[in-house]
Amino acid sequence: MPDTEAVLEIRQLIADLKPGDGDLLAALHRLQEHYGYVPPAAIPVVAQHLKLGTARVYGTISFYSEFRLTPPPETTVSWCSGPACCLKGSENVRRILEAVLGIKMGESTEDNRLGLHLGQCNGTCNQAPLVWVNGRPRGRLSAADAVRLARELSRKANRPSAGRDGGSPP
Repeated sequence: MPDTEAVLEIRQLIADLKPGDGDLLAALHRLQEHYGYVPPAAIPVVAQHLKLGTARVYGTISFYSEFRLTPPPETTVSWCSGPACCLKGSENVRRILEAVLGIKMGESTEDNRLGLHLGQCNGTCNQAPLVWVNGRPRGRLSAADAVRLARELSRKANRPSAGRDGGSPP
């Protein structure tokens, strides 16, 4: 593998991790923290450094829902499907979000400004039904609230981008 600037940066990020010490998850977390995702170009670099097969590295990334191989959207809406939310009408909230935003669950807009993803219940059931917008709860959503929220998010997503933090992906 040629030593491009990107490869050298990845190697530097994982330089202190040792093969055989179970450091694969640590390597993936570092990459995701640095880039916002695990760049596919990093897979063979990590595999070589940790003396693992690329299939094992890819398999680990695809197994854990926390890891992603694509850049995250600028705004992530995480919909809660927990029992309290479902009992209080979260399915209607999801349908409204999908219709107004024009994306389905698990998708992002073509420009990657807005994404709708399944979130895991974190015990904020007193705010059911709710979504998290970039990790912040927006709860006790009625159908009308969901429409207003989706329209607000669409307006914000159509404004010029301020850019992202983190390193440049390979």
